[in-house]
Order: sequence, then C-alpha cells, then structure tokens
Amino acid sequence: MAELTARLRRLHVLGSVSGLLGWDEQVNLPSAAAEARGAQMALLAELAHAESVAPRLGELLVLAESCLARGELDAEAAVVVRAARRDYDRAVKLPAELVAEKARLSSEAYHAWASARAARDFATFAPYLEKHLEIARREAELLGYGGRPYDLAIDRHDPGLDTARVDALFARLRAGLVPLVRRIDAKGEAARAGGGHAAELKGFDVEAQRRVVREVTAALGFDFSRGRLDVSLHPFCEGSGDDVRLTTRFDSDEPLDALYSSIHEAGHGLYEQGLPRERAGTALGTAAGMAVHESQSRLWENQVARSRAFWRWLEPRFRAAFPRALEGVSGDQLHAAANAVRPGGMIRVDADEVHYNLHILLRFELEKRLFDGSLAVAELPAAWDALAEELLGRRPEHAAEGVLQDVHWSGGAFGYFPSYTLGNMIAAQLWATAKARLPGLEEDFARGDFGRLLGWLRAEVHAHGRREDAFALTRRVTGAELGPEALLAYLDERYG
Repeated sequence: MAELTARLRRLHVLGSVSGLLGWDEQVNLPSAAAEARGAQMALLAELAHAESVAPRLGELLVLAESCLARGELDAEAAVVVRAARRDYDRAVKLPAELVAEKARLSSEAYHAWASARAARDFATFAPYLEKHLEIARREAELLGYGGRPYDLAIDRHDPGLDTARVDALFARLRAGLVPLVRRIDAKGEAARAGGGHAAELKGFDVEAQRRVVREVTAALGFDFSRGRLDVSLHPFCEGSGDDVRLTTRFDSDEPLDALYSSIHEAGHGLYEQGLPRERAGTALGTAAGMAVHESQSRLWENQVARSRAFWRWLEPRFRAAFPRALEGVSGDQLHAAANAVRPGGMIRVDADEVHYNLHILLRFELEKRLFDGSLAVAELPAAWDALAEELLGRRPEHAAEGVLQDVHWSGGAFGYFPSYTLGNMIAAQLWATAKARLPGLEEDFARGDFGRLLGWLRAEVHAHGRREDAFALTRRVTGAELGPEALLAYLDERYG
C-alpha cells in the first residue's frame, strides 16, 4: 500500500504540472507560444500515461486486491485500491499516441476557440470540434463504450453516471422548471411595467473590484497562502491542495460579473483546499466528481452570496469601495441587482438562477445529438439557435453569444455541462439540510462569519474525497435521494 500510494501521488504531481501549464496557457502565455505549449502538453500527457500504465502499478494492484480478499486491508484502503484499479484498467486500453494527440489538440483548439469567439466565426473552430468528437468516439470504442460514447463522456466527470440517469433527472426538472420560469418571468414583466427594477450598475473601478473580490473570497474561507486569483477569458479554477488557481474577468460596467464568477470559482477552490492533504493523489484525497464540485461552487455563489444576509455584510464594504458609482443606489436596489431575473439572456455564465438550468438543458440536448450522430458539427450553430429560441425565448445575435460562448468543447470536455445542473440540485439539498442543522446560519452571514457553513461542508463533503458518488453522498448528507424537488422549491421561494 505504501508503494502503491507513492505511485499514485507521483501521478497526481504529474497531473498538477499539466494543470499548471493549462492555467498558464489561459492566463499568461504569449500569443506566439501556442505551438510550443501544445508540444509541452502532449509530452506531459505521454509521461503521465506511461506512469499510469506502468507494469509495476498493475502488480501492486493485484497484490493489494489479494490483501483485500483476505480481509487484511481496511475500508479506506479498499476505496484507494478500487478507484486505482478502475483508473488503471482504463489507462492500459488507451494508446500513448492517442493520449498525446488529445492533449496537443486541446491546446491548439483553445487558441482556435478564442480567435473564433473574438471573430464570431464558428467555421474556423469547427474542424477542432470535429477532431475532438472523433477522438471521443475512438476512446469509447477502446474502453468498451462503442455503442454509447456519450455515457463515457458523462462518466468521466461523474463516475457511475450515464445518459439515461441524467435524462430522467432532467425530465423531472424540466417539467417543474418551465412553468416556474414562465410564472416568474411574467411577474418580472409586470414589475418592470410598473416601474420596479434593479439598479443599473456602471462605472466601477477595476482595481477596486480586484480588492473587493479578494476580500470577499478570503472572508468565505479561501486561503490565499495556498492559492491566487488572476484574469482569463473564461473564469475557471485549476489546481489542488496547496496550489489552487482561480480566475475571473473584470468590466467596469459589470461589477457583479467579477464578484459572482470569483465566488463561484472560490467555491471550487474551497473544496480543493478542504480535501484531505495527507491523502493527495489517492481517491481519499480526490473530489467525488464534478456534480459535487459544482454543488460547492453554486452553493456559495447563489444560496449564500445572493442572500439578503450576505448583502447586509457586503453592502458597506461595497459602498466604501465604490462611493461614486453607488451614489443614489439603495440597499434594496443593490440586492435586487444581485438577484435580477433577466429573460432572454444568452450567456450561460451571466444567467440568473431562474434561467441558468435552461442553458444546461440546451447544451445537454445538443451534446446527445452530436454523439448519436443525428447532428453534424456543421449544423450545430443552427441547432443551437433554434433550441435557444425554444428554451430561452430568443436566438443569439451571433456565434459568440451562442455556440462559441463556452470554453469546454475546446478541451474536449463533453459531458461536463450536466454537472452544473446536477450540482445545482445537490446544492439546494445541501442548503436545506444545512439550514435545518445550523440554526442562525444567515445571521452568521450578516456578520461576515462563514466559518460554520464551511466547517459543516468540510466535515460532510470535503473530508470524504471520492468514497462515494454524487448520489450516495447526497443521500448520506441530506437523507434524501438526489432530485430536482429541493432546487425547484428553493427557486420558487427566492424568486416566485
């Protein structure tokens, strides 16, 4: 077990180096260095793959499994061994050349996506998306998912999950969400017609935004001695343990964009910083999956940071940082701006809570069609626009507002999008449970004290690593099966 753990940690370190290069690619990389970075990423992928399929690793797994069969290892060791076996059995079926090809393509495709997005030209990105789909299908064949490649894409982000299970959950969600959204939108239209609206926030100094964002994320519990915050085209979180990198973006006329994207990414960072450090590299020190990961970021971003209690704490700090921009803006207007419901918004990361999951339903449906062959890449923009009109009420004005808005496909991260809505479901169930078990929680927020909630999440979620999947974790912590009911009730309570 000691040797097995050491090898798993070595793999983890190689992965962290690759992650750091990926972070640097989106934050610092000179424009002319893209080709060199692609070569670096490909080589690192080859090295990591060689470690992951090393014959000695296979021998150690056989030895550990024999110990398990004789009852000589405890339950924690069993978690490590079973997860390592799953990862090893997959890795040995993938040729090193394919692994390197995917890494190189992901680097090239990121830069192609950024350029295409800026030019609003999907056609220049389409060949990279085609190649990623081809690689995804080849991987599915090699790993025994030949007839259901999208199941593999989903399983990669949330082990044990498949298309049918997501479909069933999303069908239940859609049945309740669509009429709820229509009712809330109608109320919003009536309010706007009567002159009621959130304040328009303009002219917020970017450097002051940086200071506020850092103060807020530190107050939530993000440890800046083990992390940092930078700027990227699309906000993300990279890293683990003692080196967690957050990114956001700033606009003087969109101060809440930077605030909430930073809180969202800090939620990911809090999870990574809360995983058991002594278990790093093993399943006991690894996140349960991206649905659980997104539950942490969405809970802090929405249930906590859009609450009145949170804004009672933040408002004086916000006013001190932006006295001129907030002149004449009341506290109620400020809170309303943080919770504004805007029908017809096209950008997922800017979407309000009410409409956000419609954006995910759109992407999930399109990914399913891409993988089952009923939708060609060339047809994707038109299909996106038509489904946006059906779900969101209008068509994007251009590709950057539609099919090119997300970075995920440039890295071949198919199957990731469902994790956001699954995370919203888990977050709502966790929030209802936390409020019941931690009386006075919102009074804590009004004082700027977020320690009790973070401590509870550390104990109930973070400390358990990858022992359970999203379904088992939700059942254990909340006492209920994972489903959309808590999310629908929460949205109705806050916005209905």
